[in-house]
Amino acid sequence: MSEFRIHHDVNELLSLLHVRGGDGAEVYIDLLQKNRTPYVTTTVSAHSAKVKIAEHSKTPEDFLRKYEELKSKNARNLDPLVYLLSKLTEDKETLKCLQQNAKERSEMSTNVTSSSMTSYTIPTTSSKMSVQELEELRKKLGNVTASASIPQSAEVTRKMLRDRHNKKNPTQTIPVFPNWVYDRPALIGDFITSLTPIGDPVVAIGTMPLAVQEQALVEDLLYVLIGVDGRDITAQPVLGRQCRSFIVDPSLDMSIKELVNRILPVASSYSTVTRFTEEKSSFEYGQVNHALTAAMRTLMKEYLILVTQLEHLHRQGMLSLQKLWFYIQPTMRTIEVLASIATSVDKGECMGGSTLSLLHDRTFNYTGDSQAQELCLYLTKAASVPYFEILEKWIYRGIIKDPYGEFMVEEHELQKEKIQEDYNDKYWDQRYTIVQHKIPSFLQKMADKILSTGKYLNVVRECGRDVTCPDAKEVLYTLKERAYVEQIENAYNYASKVLLDFLMEEKELVSRLRSIKHYFLMDKGDFFVHFMDLTEEELKKPVDDIIPPRLEALLELALRTSTANTDPFKDDLKIDLMPHDVITQLLRVLAIETKQEKAIINAEPTEVALSGLEAFSFDYIVKWPLSLIINRKALTRYQMLFRHLFYCKHVERLLCNVWISNKSAQQCSLHSTKWFAGAFALRQRMLNFVQNIQYYMMFEVMEPTWHVMEKNLKSASNIDDVLCHHTSFLDNCLKDCMLTNPELLKIFSKLMSVCVMFTNCMQRFTQSLRMDREMNRLSLEHGTMEGPPTQSERTEESEKKSLTYKFLAEHVDSLQSDSGFEGTISKFDSNFSTLLLDLLDKLSIYSTNDCEHSMINIIYRLDFNGFYTERLERMAVERSQKTSLPVPQNSHLYKAGCKTRNITYNCFAEVLITGL
Repeated sequence: MSEFRIHHDVNELLSLLHVRGGDGAEVYIDLLQKNRTPYVTTTVSAHSAKVKIAEHSKTPEDFLRKYEELKSKNARNLDPLVYLLSKLTEDKETLKCLQQNAKERSEMSTNVTSSSMTSYTIPTTSSKMSVQELEELRKKLGNVTASASIPQSAEVTRKMLRDRHNKKNPTQTIPVFPNWVYDRPALIGDFITSLTPIGDPVVAIGTMPLAVQEQALVEDLLYVLIGVDGRDITAQPVLGRQCRSFIVDPSLDMSIKELVNRILPVASSYSTVTRFTEEKSSFEYGQVNHALTAAMRTLMKEYLILVTQLEHLHRQGMLSLQKLWFYIQPTMRTIEVLASIATSVDKGECMGGSTLSLLHDRTFNYTGDSQAQELCLYLTKAASVPYFEILEKWIYRGIIKDPYGEFMVEEHELQKEKIQEDYNDKYWDQRYTIVQHKIPSFLQKMADKILSTGKYLNVVRECGRDVTCPDAKEVLYTLKERAYVEQIENAYNYASKVLLDFLMEEKELVSRLRSIKHYFLMDKGDFFVHFMDLTEEELKKPVDDIIPPRLEALLELALRTSTANTDPFKDDLKIDLMPHDVITQLLRVLAIETKQEKAIINAEPTEVALSGLEAFSFDYIVKWPLSLIINRKALTRYQMLFRHLFYCKHVERLLCNVWISNKSAQQCSLHSTKWFAGAFALRQRMLNFVQNIQYYMMFEVMEPTWHVMEKNLKSASNIDDVLCHHTSFLDNCLKDCMLTNPELLKIFSKLMSVCVMFTNCMQRFTQSLRMDREMNRLSLEHGTMEGPPTQSERTEESEKKSLTYKFLAEHVDSLQSDSGFEGTISKFDSNFSTLLLDLLDKLSIYSTNDCEHSMINIIYRLDFNGFYTERLERMAVERSQKTSLPVPQNSHLYKAGCKTRNITYNCFAEVLITGL
C-alpha cells in the first residue's frame, strides 16, 4: 500500500469514526508505517482468527456463513481483515468505542429516515381503498418482493456492464449479439425445462424387472449427461446461480436409485459449466472470460466424446449401470472442479485480473491434488493469454489495447498538448493509473513496475520516437513467478534507461535545471544587480500601473548585457505579476483546509495596494516532456523561493540606499553625530541581519542541497527517482529557508516590515539634508554658464557654505528636539530587537525539538558574539515559569556560536560609529 493510500484510508477512517481533535492523522499514519510487516497473513493465522471471532460472536453461524460467501466471491484482503477483527475482539476499550460509534451512527440514520418519512403524505384513517387499488398494491408489493429475492438476470447484468463500459469509453462501444442468440434456449446445450409438469408415464418404471429398469436408467442417464431430460429423470428449473437438481421416478428400485444419485452430480456440474460458458461468451464479460470459456469448451468436448463412447457401448448392449459408474468416475473430478470455478467466477462477478486471481489461488490451493492442480493450471494459462498480450504491448511498447477494460492499468483522456499551456504533473499521475481490483494476485508485487514501464515508454513514444524493447519475449503464466518477473524487470530497466537518456541527453534536463537555478535562485549576481537597477522605478509603481511589455524589454536588456547572455535557455524566462505578495501566498498554501485559511482569506487583502516589487516574479516556459519534471508544482516552489530572495534583496538595497543618503550626516554638529550613531548602528544591525539571512539561504541551504541533488541525478536509475530527488531538493529548500513554518514566517515578515519602515523614515529625514548637494550642483552650473568664479565669488560661496552647515546643524537639532525623532529611532530599535530575539528563540526551539540542525546556522550567524544569549536565556526562564515546565537548556546553542567569532558587538558598534 502506498503512502498516499495510507493517508487517504486513515483520514477516511477518522471521518467515519467522527474523531475530532486528538493527535491527528499524521501520528496514526506514522505508527502504521512503522508497524508494516513484509509477510502476508497465512492460512493458519486466518483460520485461528476466524475461530476467535466466531467464539466472541453472538451469532457465529451468521458470521461463518458471511465469511464463506465472501470467500466464494474471491474478496480481496479478506483474511487480513479477519485477522484485524480478531485483534479488535481482544481490545475491550476499542470495542466499546466502536459500539458507541455504531450506536450514534444508527441514531443519526434513524433520525434522517424519520425526517424524510415526514415529507410523505399519509392518507387519513377514514379513507378506504377500493378493491382495484388493493389489487394494484398487492401486485406492486409482489413485484418488489420478487425482485428482491431473485438475482438479477443475465440480460440485466450484460446491459449494466455494457453501459458502464460505454460510459468510460464512448468512442469504443462493445458489440452486441443479436437477440435470437439469447431467445433460443435450444442453442445453449443445457436442459430445456418447462413450468408445466410432464404427465405420468403409462407404465411406472418400478413395476418393470430390474434388468429393464437398469437399461432404461442407463439410457436416461446418457441423455441427462448431455443436458437433455430423460423419461424417468427430469431436470428442475434453476433460479439464478443455483445448482441443477433432478427428479427421479420414486417407484425406481432403491439400489438402482442409489447408483443414479451418484452419477447425477456430473449432470448437474455439466449444466453449471454449460450455462457459464454460454453466458460468459458474451462480449460484455471480457477477453479473459472468453479465453476461460474457450478452454472449458475444449474440456467439455472431451467429456462429450466420452458420453458418445458410452452411448456406443450402450447400443452394443455392453453398458450396465455399474460400468457407467466406473467409466464416469475419472471425469467426475474434472467436471466438479470446472463447475466450482464457474460458480466462484459467477458469484464474484469476476472479470479480467480478478478472474486470473481466482484461478491462480485455486491452482495453489489444489497443491495436494495433482489432477485438479494440473487442470487449474491449464485453465489459468489459457485465460491469461489475452491479459498477457495486453501486458506485453504495455511493457514493450507503452501502448494499451484493452477493448473491454480488463487491464490493471487504466488510461484517462489527458492530452499532452494542454500541458504546454498549464503544465503540471497531472499527466504523469493521472493519465495512467492502477486499478487495484484488476490486478492479478500473482502480479501484485510488480504492479508499480508495470505501471512505470509503460509510462516511461509512452512518454518517449509520444515525443515521436519509436520504442520497442529489444529483449521482448512472450510472457507466459507459470507457477514459478520468477520467469515472468524477470521479463517485467528487464522491460522496466530498458524503459527506465530509454526515458532517462532521452531527458538527460537529448532534452538536457540538468542544463535546464541549472538555467532555472540561475534566475529563480539568483545564481547570476551581475544579472540581478543590473535588472534591479533597470526596473527599480518601474517596480515601485502600483501593479495596475505597470506595463508588462516594458518589464519584458528591461528583462531582455538585462539578460543580453550580463553573464546570463551565455545561457542557451535564457529566452524561456518570462515576467509574471502575481495577484498577492509572497507572504500571503505562502500562508495560504500552509493554511489549506485549516481554520487559519479562512482568517487569511477574509482578512483585509494586501493585494489592493500591491506594488510591483511585491507582485513581481519570474516564470519559465517548459515544453513536453521536460514538463513531467519541471511541472507547475515545482515552478510554484521555485517562484516562492525566488520571491522570498527577491524581497530580501530589495530590503538590502533599501538599507544600502539609506547608508548612501546618510553620508550627509558628516556635516552635522558633534551633538547630532552622537545622536546619529544610534540610528546608523540600528541600520547596520538590520543590514547585517538581512545579508546574513541571504547568505544562509543561498550558501548554506540552496547551494549544498543543489549539489546533493546533482549528485543524486547522476546516479538516478529511472525518472521516478529524478522526480523524487528534484521534489526533495525543493522541499528541503523551502523548509530550511523557514517558508514552511507559519510562525517563523510571520516573525520574519514583521522583521522585514520593520526594516522597510525604518528605511522610509530615514529617507524622509535625510531628504531635508540634501540642500548642500543641491547648492553644490547650482554652484557648479553657475561656474559652467558664466565662466570660472572670481575671487570675490569664491569668498562669498565659502561664507554661504559656512552658513548652510550652521543652518543644517541647527535644523537637525531642532528636528531632534521638536519631533521626537530620537524616540522614533529608539522605538524602531526596540521593535527590531524584540522581533529578532523572538525569531532566535523560536529557531532554537524548532532546531532542538524538530532536529532541524540547519537552522542552528542562522543562530550562529546572527548571534555570532553571544550578544543575545543572555536575553534569550532570560526569555527561556520566563517561558518555563509561565508553563511550569523545566527550563530548556538551549543556551549551549548560543554559547557554541560565541567560540566561532572573536569580534564583540561593542567593538563592532564602535567601529561603525568611528567610521561615520
